[in-house]
Amino acid sequence: MQKIHPFLWFDTQAEEAMTFYVSIFKNSRTGKVVRYGDAGPGPKGSVMTATFELEGQQFTALNGGPHFKFNEAISLVVDCDSQEEVDELWEKLSADGQPGQCGWLKDKFGLSWQIVPTVLVELLSDPDPEKSQRVMAAMLQMTKIEIAKLKQAMRGTGV
Repeated sequence: MQKIHPFLWFDTQAEEAMTFYVSIFKNSRTGKVVRYGDAGPGPKGSVMTATFELEGQQFTALNGGPHFKFNEAISLVVDCDSQEEVDELWEKLSADGQPGQCGWLKDKFGLSWQIVPTVLVELLSDPDPEKSQRVMAAMLQMTKIEIAKLKQAMRGTGV
């Protein structure tokens, strides 16, 4: 068991979110669902918390009511090994959500994600500052990150 893990506050969609996220990531599983009892504060029998694991990372989702909303001050970063993985996760996580800039998106629950190809850090840290700045300029024009366009920018062949 992880000593530290994310705890996500939902209004009433904790179980729905858990099911949604587990359906997207291959190495994932649902965990324990705890329901409110007579003491509340939620309706008796409704989901209080749901635990789940995504790619080895443990999460807890809470149905805590409408008091707090997600914002971009915190996001979940997914390192992707290929454009196919970027495309698949982007499509699934942004469905009924909101695409953002530079690989960021909000899912249908309002949780922010960064879908990032692992090659991006390599390209941005190139020792040639002209190359790395071309990559940065190209990335800043993107919503979903496109590896081929980053590599074109690196070579100076346009975006």
